[in-house]
Amino acid sequence: MTAAMDQSRMSGWDAALARRTKSLGGGEITAILALAGASDVITFSGGFPDPATFPTPVLADIAARLITQDPGVALQYSATEGIAGVRDYVAGRLAALQGRMPGPPELMVTSGGIDCMELVAKSYLDAGDTVVVESPTYLGAIMAFRGYEANVRGVPVDGDGLRTDVLADLLAAGLRPKILYTIPDFQNPTGLTMSASRRSELIALARRYGFLILEDVAYRDLHFEQPPPDSLWSMAPDVVLQAGTFSKIFCPGFRMGWAAGPAEIISRLVVAKQNSDQCAGALGQRMLEEYGRGGHMERQIVASRALYARRAALMGQALTAHMPEGTTWTAPQGGFYIWVTAPEGVDTVALSAAARARKVAYVPGRPFYPADDGAAKIRLAYSRVADELIDEGIHRIGGVLRTALEEL
Repeated sequence: MTAAMDQSRMSGWDAALARRTKSLGGGEITAILALAGASDVITFSGGFPDPATFPTPVLADIAARLITQDPGVALQYSATEGIAGVRDYVAGRLAALQGRMPGPPELMVTSGGIDCMELVAKSYLDAGDTVVVESPTYLGAIMAFRGYEANVRGVPVDGDGLRTDVLADLLAAGLRPKILYTIPDFQNPTGLTMSASRRSELIALARRYGFLILEDVAYRDLHFEQPPPDSLWSMAPDVVLQAGTFSKIFCPGFRMGWAAGPAEIISRLVVAKQNSDQCAGALGQRMLEEYGRGGHMERQIVASRALYARRAALMGQALTAHMPEGTTWTAPQGGFYIWVTAPEGVDTVALSAAARARKVAYVPGRPFYPADDGAAKIRLAYSRVADELIDEGIHRIGGVLRTALEEL
């Protein structure tokens, strides 16, 4: 087959794409994941937990025991909503950490946090429905909602999280979202946390205007000192669906998460999951349960908090030392990320290739916005960068910015 015929066929398949897929963007998540194993680049791009937090000896023992002693459960399909014992463990953990125990119909096991977002979008969004997100927010969520042809609207954030005053004005002017998606704790990408008063204001708006709050708590357990305020779900289980993941505090390779919320919503998500991956992997579920019930989870989280707090501090020191004048950044108290604002006139998308040429990688800010914003923003993840490489990596990024400023 000739090259021309190959090109013709590719063009034909692109023309056959479903309409809803054409707004999904340029594969930023694929690019981030592609750097997961890079050894010649100092990469601040992916929000990967450090492999040092993976309890491999403990997991090896658990896996061997489950495979030999419990193959009928661990190696079999599971109920779509999750194995009963696993859901019982997750429910107990939520009760201990968030002060509320979900009933069995209010909880299901998901394949990571993104699975919950996809299931919600699949179940509740029609073409043209409005979803409100923080601006900026997790780019995977934007893609999930746009994949079902939603109208994604952004509301700005500040040091106290989502600007509920701006949201209130938009709602009073007629905006009617079906869903509002938020990451209230150590947000991706900014690292910021929503204040307790903003949480109460958001819940009041949800009840008044009848929209569902989709609360993403991926980083909630990774606070450095003080824990964040009460979760939205624990405050208002009638209007909040919580999407949780164990990827940041256990191991992302297992793809384990949960959805907790109103029973009528969970029942719809279970049906949707039956028509996607049918169930989360049973072996991963049982390993999570055994690991958690053995007390290993909570002990490891303490060590993980110390690791990430140290790296966040090192990152802050390096930014102070190497960023050009006019650059600002957030000071997160938990999670994986620092959000950098470069001086006016800098385009961080255009500079990403120059950064890669210096063997350093970051994520430009634009993909985190539902509109065309964030040109001067950079997300830096400190979670997986070795302590001794942080200063050098930030020095290289600072050099890229300085060169760009000299050319303006």
